[in-house]
Amino acid sequence: MNLSQQLRLGLRLTPQQVQYLKLLQLPNLVLEQRIKTELELNPMLELQDEIAETAEQEELEPMNEAEELAESKVEDTYTLDDYMNDESAGYKSADSRGQKNEDEDSFEPTITDVIPLSERLLSQFRLLNTDEMENLLAEEILGNVEQDGYLRRDLALIVQDLNLSFALNITLQKAEEVVQKIQFLEPPGIAARSLQECLIAQLKAGSYPIALKELALSILEKHFEDFKLKRYELLSRNLHVGMETLKKIVEMIQHLNPKPGEGEFTAQENYVTPDFIVEKDNGEFIITLNDRNIPPLRINNAYRELIAPKGKNVSAETKDFVKKKFEAAKWFIASIHQRRDTLLKVMHSIVERQRQWFESGEVLKPMIYKDISGVVGVDISTISRVVNSKYVQTEFGVFPLRHFFTSGLESDSGEDISNSVVKDRVKEIIGNESPDDPLNDDKIAEILKQEGIRIARRTVAKYREQLSLPIARLRKKI
Repeated sequence: MNLSQQLRLGLRLTPQQVQYLKLLQLPNLVLEQRIKTELELNPMLELQDEIAETAEQEELEPMNEAEELAESKVEDTYTLDDYMNDESAGYKSADSRGQKNEDEDSFEPTITDVIPLSERLLSQFRLLNTDEMENLLAEEILGNVEQDGYLRRDLALIVQDLNLSFALNITLQKAEEVVQKIQFLEPPGIAARSLQECLIAQLKAGSYPIALKELALSILEKHFEDFKLKRYELLSRNLHVGMETLKKIVEMIQHLNPKPGEGEFTAQENYVTPDFIVEKDNGEFIITLNDRNIPPLRINNAYRELIAPKGKNVSAETKDFVKKKFEAAKWFIASIHQRRDTLLKVMHSIVERQRQWFESGEVLKPMIYKDISGVVGVDISTISRVVNSKYVQTEFGVFPLRHFFTSGLESDSGEDISNSVVKDRVKEIIGNESPDDPLNDDKIAEILKQEGIRIARRTVAKYREQLSLPIARLRKKI
């Protein structure tokens, strides 16, 4: 054994810093739940009843450096002894900061209850004079149907689970018959295992001219690959029909719904609560943190008597417990305030940088996390946590914060152009192309170069894929 000295330089985060970083990346709705959990775990925390009158002014602007310094000193110097001698509400009581006055009318729109699609389909199935075993099968199958309406779980496994759970002897053939019946319910095509099966079920359930319907079924059942790859000349020869007739058949198939389960989400699932609200008033932007539902916190005053009751001694264990909970409560409140200030600073910087977009709703400038971190004075990882899962409400709709961060391409003029602008131009070029002679990626890149945008073919291909646009051959129409 021997002794040696080592000098190391490292960076370690304190528990308080870790807590702050975790709170920073939470959206407001999740933060509400986190606060409720902390209130249950820490008896030193309680909700504040009183609401400060100066909240409105403080919400519009993040605090300056002097205010931050003063507040940080309070955080460091406020001790358990100060708490014991403090006759006020408690340590650094949270102001309302956006809380509504009690006199204000609070209105929340009523969300009507929606019967789930699976329940509606099951009700239709039971009207088909089915027996108990078929109803059980239908309920299990519909329970495994995904949100887009497809059944991706192996039907044999569903049958196996039912047989083991209820000591039944259901055959795979019986399960297939139930699936076929479900596929003809309204909307048709539910519980299909593939796009081909989904389209065939909808076509059989629909009312179409008999001749065209038979040709369409022939395409889907026997020539689906040719149809998928838009080999129209080959389809015309194999079906012995002209291009005009084939065009009507293809249009009929294209009007079918490839995802029959979509559009069945309830209002609760579709609702997005913005974390920021940006409004324009007399040419200036007012940025508000949408934290009206975040409850204001304070240190619980009731524990003074527990620590030092008159004429009685308190055990060291009790004092140690209260001290730990006091420190945890103090840092939790401080982390929430620090989170709020950081969020507002970042949002102010984004609006300032993308001012043109917030004024017109068009033309984003190239902007990356580093640009904002340099202005705010925090690390890039902190900006990433702020942007994560956050939304902002603007005059032009609700957008995720990531929408405003885009890389750039250099133009012939030397200026950087946001890739979102280039994507819009690619979409516009494809939208104006000839349907019988679509442009490939090389031709699109050449058009953009003529407009002064330096871009490679592979970059065009990447943007086209991000826009969910197929290659030129698959965009060809009859």
